Parts: sequence; structure tokens; C-alpha cells
Amino acid sequence: MARVAALVAAAGSVAVAPAAAEPLFPGGPDIPGVPSVIPTASPCPVVEARACMRLSTNEAWLVDNGRVVFGPTPISHGMAGFETPPAVTRISFKREFHWSTMHDAPMRWATFFNGDMAFHVGPVTSKSHGCVRMTEDGAHRFFDYLNPGDITQVIP
Repeated sequence: MARVAALVAAAGSVAVAPAAAEPLFPGGPDIPGVPSVIPTASPCPVVEARACMRLSTNEAWLVDNGRVVFGPTPISHGMAGFETPPAVTRISFKREFHWSTMHDAPMRWATFFNGDMAFHVGPVTSKSHGCVRMTEDGAHRFFDYLNPGDITQVIP
């Protein structure tokens, strides 16, 4: 009996740490009181697409196996006569600092996906000559995530 009382007394003075659990979404918040980020399904029907753009809402996402890993991020796209067409294409090449000789303009974080069209930094409040303009953060993330050969999809 004395032995049990000693164990109970000793156990009462030991601090017990809460059990650590795996986060629901790796890389998401793991802060008490902050809900976990649950990835959402991509709005693009092509599951293999690693980038998805929806023209009607001016939004883009980065995707892994049909699940959003970044986005939505704001975009702008081609104006009348220079439309960014709905299509499934592949990333052809990318350049951190590209200069458009066609428009005599810088294209920071340029990731080309449809001939001479690219994701790049630019004002998302005005339309382009076909490229997908993005914020600095959006263009940088697209540049880092996408590689030549990756599939992109543009939907209406």
C-alpha cells in the first residue's frame, strides 16, 4: 500500500506533455486555436494539370494530383484581340528575368506555357496581350513550382 501511495505521489509531480499529432495539411498552420488548412479540389478537370487558370474569375492555382497547393491568386489575362485561349498546354521554358522584345517590357518570373504566352509579374488590374499577369508572390510561386513539361489548363 505504501508503495502505491509513493507511485501516486510521484506521478502527481510529473508534468505530462500533450501528445503530438500529425498536422492535417503538411506545411499548414500547426498553432493551437488555428484551424488546419484542408486542400481543396482544383476547378480544372484535367487532374494532371499542375497549374490551373479560370479566366471568368481572374484566378489561378497550383495543383498536385488534382488538389490545390497554392491559390487562388489574382491574375489578369489577354484583352480583346489578344485573348488567352482556354487550352491544355505544357510549360515550355522559364526565365527569372525575361525581356519581351515584342512589347519592350520586363517579364519577371516568366514561365512560358502556350507559345509566347507566360505567367509573369504584372498589373492584375489591366489586361495583357495574352500573357497571364500575376502578383509578385503568385508569379514567383508559379516559377518555383512549375517545370518544363508540366501540364497547365486554362478554363473559361
